[in-house]
Amino acid sequence: MKCPSWDGVERFIFLQLILKTYIFKILCDYKKTTYVCSRIILGVFVNNKMSTACALVCFLLVSVSVLAGSHTLTGLATYIRGEKAFSASIMLDDITVGYYDSETKIYVARGNTTNEDDVIDPNTVRTVSENVLNHFTERSHRLRPVNDTESHVVYQVVSFCEQSDNKLGKITTKTAYQGSTIDELHIFDGKFGYKLFSNWTEPEKIRNLEQSKSRLEKVYYPTCTKMLKNYLKKRETQLNRKVKPQVRLIQKANSDSGGSRLSCLATGFYPRHINLTLFRDGQPVSDHEITGGELLPNADGTYQMRKSLEISAADKHKYTCSVTHLSLDVTLGFDLSEPFKTVILSVLIVLALVLVFGTGVVLYKWRKGQADSSRSGYSAASKSNEHVETTTIKLNTMTGC
Repeated sequence: MKCPSWDGVERFIFLQLILKTYIFKILCDYKKTTYVCSRIILGVFVNNKMSTACALVCFLLVSVSVLAGSHTLTGLATYIRGEKAFSASIMLDDITVGYYDSETKIYVARGNTTNEDDVIDPNTVRTVSENVLNHFTERSHRLRPVNDTESHVVYQVVSFCEQSDNKLGKITTKTAYQGSTIDELHIFDGKFGYKLFSNWTEPEKIRNLEQSKSRLEKVYYPTCTKMLKNYLKKRETQLNRKVKPQVRLIQKANSDSGGSRLSCLATGFYPRHINLTLFRDGQPVSDHEITGGELLPNADGTYQMRKSLEISAADKHKYTCSVTHLSLDVTLGFDLSEPFKTVILSVLIVLALVLVFGTGVVLYKWRKGQADSSRSGYSAASKSNEHVETTTIKLNTMTGC
């Protein structure tokens, strides 16, 4: 199967899908945690009937620690062998801030409310673009097998730099070929770290390390850190916005088990950090009993999280849900029994109103029927009397003649 030709918009959509899936899997919970690579992307591409070679496969397999309160600028570039250009998408934390297509050589800001022309100058864009394209070209020739007849092969490069408490953290660059990570290079505190996941010869390893180190140190690192600082100033309001979660505790019958599924859903919140806990009689439910808990994006840029628990029909425990979020001054608590009391009361009120209304309608129609019947009888009697009187008059007249 051959890949369809992708225009700039299609490239941007696919890059966003990959990059957002990567970012959305960050489960910070206000403490150090890791990025987790999701296989959702591959499933999406397969469902859209694209071959593995065509898919922009998720290859970000190495965990990267992120501290709560830190910020990350991430750039993902994708090149398909046989094409003349590559595409790149830039994200600040979980917000897409820019897109670049080397064919047009234009960097386009996304979602900005102010002028961002000074975030990165055109000369830097050109320099980075040339280095990325050279990077792809070199790897394309070096990694292509001798008997490779596949026309479309995907190469990717991702770079991300971090800043925490106004201090620059490490920058990492990873390269992938056909969905598999080839190598990883990072700089932190003036020290280099390198990992190779390919069966290259020793001379090839040395040459690749020197080239990658030079690009990272001279091009990617200064560019990424400068853009990160500039975007933090430009997008401060967007990053610091706080949207309160909408929380529901839901119980749904399970016909298979005879019991029910209890779910605590928090949705529409921002930022993404949230603590959602299910309690049984005031004690946290064990993690092995709970399903879900993944952080998922909403279409409006907010997030949602759901945690579920299977309970039996004989279960008489009291279940509650607790939610802690930056937008809340206090922890929200939800009791399962309260919503049902409210629902029952609401149902009873509605039934009472329907009953009263229905009774009123019946009485109204009955009285109207009675009134119509009376008027009908009176009208018939009146017409009969008029007829008698008229006849009498006529008879008298005839007698007078």
